[in-house]
Amino acid sequence: MVRIAHLSDIHFGANDPRIVDAATAWLEERRPDLVVISGDFTQRARVGQFRAASGWLNRLRASGLRTLVVPGNHDIPLYDVVRRFVAPLDRYERYISNVLCPWYEDDEVAILGLNTARSLTIKDGRINHDQLDLLRERFAPVARDKTRILVTHHPLFAMPIGKGNELSEAVGRHDDAIKAVCEAGVHVALAGHFHRTYAEAAEKMVDHSGGALVIQAGTATSTRLRNEEPQSFNWLHVRRNNRMELQVIVWDGNAFRRASHVEYCRHGVDWGHRDMIDPPTVGSSAAHHARA
Repeated sequence: MVRIAHLSDIHFGANDPRIVDAATAWLEERRPDLVVISGDFTQRARVGQFRAASGWLNRLRASGLRTLVVPGNHDIPLYDVVRRFVAPLDRYERYISNVLCPWYEDDEVAILGLNTARSLTIKDGRINHDQLDLLRERFAPVARDKTRILVTHHPLFAMPIGKGNELSEAVGRHDDAIKAVCEAGVHVALAGHFHRTYAEAAEKMVDHSGGALVIQAGTATSTRLRNEEPQSFNWLHVRRNNRMELQVIVWDGNAFRRASHVEYCRHGVDWGHRDMIDPPTVGSSAAHHARA
């Protein structure tokens, strides 16, 4: 089993330092195998905000936590028009990571991150043909029994984002992206952007979309909340490529606590789910149980 903490939309410059410290302490205590951060490290892509985000990332890495990160649209300058179009992700590459499409692989999972942030689209995301080729090429040699995970800032699908479940815009080149995801055999698609927690089988969202489970993270630490949904992040236990558990870890005003725990099992292209009333213990000791 691989334990993945999936955070998104940190938004240094518009975040609560107390919540950042609580999230950091939670991660340092639970020791996930990988921390995935799906973009928007800053609020306005300013140097001071990137330095704060870099300091936080370096703290995680210094504590021995492995990370995989991708940029978001807020990591591109909005008001500095020259920089926005000449060097949109220069500061991100300097302070966060110089790899815009990172790759991670171990004995159980293979994970690809793709940069969907663009200068022209302002807030919406887009995937280009080179990235779609990379998606196919990276996953092509991966062993069939490994769990294949794709990470983007913008979700590939139109998502319910409002109180009335109105749908968002899908990522640019949506049809081509879904086709590539199917061809690559992606099992899980992780994203953020909308500050809303959500999980659903891709096949229930778009016809002929393959067997992926779509998982959205809310904002981990931003003070800019939507639909009154509190700060949160996802805690994934990936057991096999057709079975995993998702816990949503929510800020309750004082600490991060588990708000839900759902097991997902895939049969063909359909993901069934059930609430974990009595969640299983990871390992046998009390220490392991505390980390679960």
